[in-house]
Amino acid sequence: MLNKTKTMNVPFVDLVAQKQQIAVQVQEAINHVIDTSTFIMGPDLSKFEEAFAEFCGSEYAIGVDSGTSALEMILRAYEIGPGDEVITAANTFIATVLPISYVGATPILIDMDSETYNIDVTKIEQKITKKTKAIIPVHLYGQPVDMDKILDIANRHDLIVIEDACQAHGATYKEKRVGSIGNAAAFSFYPAKNLGAYGDGGMVVTNDFQIYKRIQKLRDYGQEKKYHHVEIGYNRRLDTLQAAILNVKLPLLDRWNEARRVNAALYGKLLNHPKIGLPQVINDVEPVWHLFVVQVDQREKLRNYLSEVGISTGIHYPIPIHLQPAYQHLGYQKGSFPITEQAAERIISLPMYAELSADMVSYVVEKTIGFLSE
Repeated sequence: MLNKTKTMNVPFVDLVAQKQQIAVQVQEAINHVIDTSTFIMGPDLSKFEEAFAEFCGSEYAIGVDSGTSALEMILRAYEIGPGDEVITAANTFIATVLPISYVGATPILIDMDSETYNIDVTKIEQKITKKTKAIIPVHLYGQPVDMDKILDIANRHDLIVIEDACQAHGATYKEKRVGSIGNAAAFSFYPAKNLGAYGDGGMVVTNDFQIYKRIQKLRDYGQEKKYHHVEIGYNRRLDTLQAAILNVKLPLLDRWNEARRVNAALYGKLLNHPKIGLPQVINDVEPVWHLFVVQVDQREKLRNYLSEVGISTGIHYPIPIHLQPAYQHLGYQKGSFPITEQAAERIISLPMYAELSADMVSYVVEKTIGFLSE
């Protein structure tokens, strides 16, 4: 019989718990923007861009309205478009792939590595053609990709490397923050991210001055200065209100990430069961555990049971890109990426956030193992 201990409520993520720590500072930041009416391109945005670039170890940062837009602006700045191919992961969220489509290029998907859940770097080179212009490695779930191997491939084939760091704020690869390793990188500040705004938001970081200046124009109607439009641009700016909120949060991010690492280590220690597949961490990286994803059989039965005992879970992601109706035109079939497809049927994301207590982690583990041991 399953353990009948008292039910505990464990949300998948608890943004209210985070808000309570910083409510006064956030309200002051919001009030300042309202009082000064600097809603668009205000000084808080410049302050946040400078602080986030420094945090990442990059020269430049450009605030945009989402992580999706960040990827799109990078692709456009590098003049990647129709007739070009961009290699990325088959098991990522669709927001990685949509910007490739927006610019008219073709996504070329790669199966996942069965242990790290990141792109299988050993399968990239065989997919490179004369049309290939860039690789977008995704630091999925907050674990960095093996960037040395990515950069080696890119250097030998003269390719641009665009890091999708939308789930990996603060993660490190060989003591370098992700986002500072490739030619440019995209971050998302969707509210549930490790560094989340109170709405949508994103950032491009780069060490390339020309790309920095180009994206500054592209995000703001193609303006070189007000009313001087030197190219066809877009409205992709990060609101000053969101930047002001993120200025409050950024100094706390390392502490919050460390709390996630503590929780991930506890999960790893306690989830010792032959029916649970745990994510493996490669050498020389420090993940930030945006998500803690394991693999199990009978996933839906487990999710239903955990819901009954007060535990919320997620699936990231249940339908791979190549099996989405929106991407049928790419010509992939079921079986094209067997590891990704198998994982999509088995992965379950357990609660993970900085405010998650050890007791809550233990409760999740107790109920999970209890169910799988029946």
